[in-house]
Amino acid sequence: MSYILETVDLTKRFGGLVAVDHVNIKATRNKMTLLIGPNGAGKTTVINLCTGVKKPDEGKVYFNPTGDRKIDITGWPSHKIYKLGFARSFQIPQPFLALTVLENVLVAMRGSGEDPVSPLLRGKWTREEEERVERAYRILKLVGLDKLWNYEAFRLGAGQLKMLEVARALAADAKLVVLDEPIGGTDPKYARDIFLKLKELLTKVDVTFLVIEHRIDIALPYADYVYVMDRGKVIAEGSPNDVINNPRVIEVYIGEKK
Repeated sequence: MSYILETVDLTKRFGGLVAVDHVNIKATRNKMTLLIGPNGAGKTTVINLCTGVKKPDEGKVYFNPTGDRKIDITGWPSHKIYKLGFARSFQIPQPFLALTVLENVLVAMRGSGEDPVSPLLRGKWTREEEERVERAYRILKLVGLDKLWNYEAFRLGAGQLKMLEVARALAADAKLVVLDEPIGGTDPKYARDIFLKLKELLTKVDVTFLVIEHRIDIALPYADYVYVMDRGKVIAEGSPNDVINNPRVIEVYIGEKK
């Protein structure tokens, strides 16, 4: 089995609080891994450690974007991790609100725009721009936003903004995308449509999803593997069926909602 992401004894302390306590998780390539747990469990902190937002006190983070070798990215800055193909979204999407949906995707693409010579070669530059627009539109079609390509981002709903974040990650050639509450603020019908679209993307694009989500009743059926955290530790892992029937998960997570 090929893992695109692996953490080994990942640990983070804030003063006397151990927010992440020797966490070991793996994300299988081209699958959807779900990370769940009650508020304050340490889920987002784990992602912050993996993506360079914060540095761990102990442990390692390994990223394997191409499948042939693991790269130790522990403590790397976020921009360097992003360039490797490891992208993330946030609970509150952060697109360029005044730009159109298509323009937001184009901005995320890597091209020759900073090359001072390219603008002088009009034929080459024009051809590249046409190819970029065509690719951006194909990506928008994959995420279900192609009919909204000319809408300014501020006109989109919550779920559509989350899918725009996915489109921007794909445009940047991300191999691993972390989604922080991708169905937050959406109604149940559209929430399920989002997960259906994510599962479809796994079959069409070389991408892997690591998803943090609170609405486990909606998210669990679409996950390939699940980790459950509580108080900074992984307390359970396995298939969705194994996890939902785990007594400790029922006590700590499900029980909290009563």
